[in-house]
Amino acid sequence: MSTHAKRERLLLADLLEAVGPDAPTLCEGWNSRDLAAHVVVRERRPDAAGGLVVKQLAPRLERVMTEFAEKPYEELLQLVRTGPPRFSPFALKQLDEASNVVEFYVHAEDVRRAQPDWTPRELDAVFQEALWSRLERTARLMGRGAPTGVVLRRPNGQTAVLNKGTPVVTVTGEPSELLLFAFGRQGVADVELDGDKDAIAKLHEAKQLGI
Repeated sequence: MSTHAKRERLLLADLLEAVGPDAPTLCEGWNSRDLAAHVVVRERRPDAAGGLVVKQLAPRLERVMTEFAEKPYEELLQLVRTGPPRFSPFALKQLDEASNVVEFYVHAEDVRRAQPDWTPRELDAVFQEALWSRLERTARLMGRGAPTGVVLRRPNGQTAVLNKGTPVVTVTGEPSELLLFAFGRQGVADVELDGDKDAIAKLHEAKQLGI
């Protein structure tokens, strides 16, 4: 049975193929080749992927990412499409779904929305619910560096606290857009912000959102 993670993986690979290896992305300092290398290293090289969270391991991560980025682009994209090897924890369907739905959705939008002619993507209600479920569980982690209090609000009235504090800014939008906002893609997220003007300005400029 197809999963959200599998669908988002293939969509990301298709987008990376369509834009080519040198296209910009929303990930600062990364083009599409770099982003593809990141996805592959995260799944296939746990010895290096620790550099994503442990500062002391960052130089090793950078070296390994450079090695993968130097591969032919078509080969790199095939590694993205096929996913992790069987011995990887990410090969387990449950872990793949838990860890990669948001990862691949956000990175697909990193590619899509960095292009000058990008168009919005329509998401079905089931996928929106899946994104909201994950956002609710990780909101506090992603918002711990926010300069203001932040409440995320869906059009149906459901809310999640991104960060406690005052003044409070309420960010309203669909789960997919709220997720992008919470991951630090404030400039491209289709949301409405309500609250103190100075707090809104600080939140728009904040670099600390996301994991």
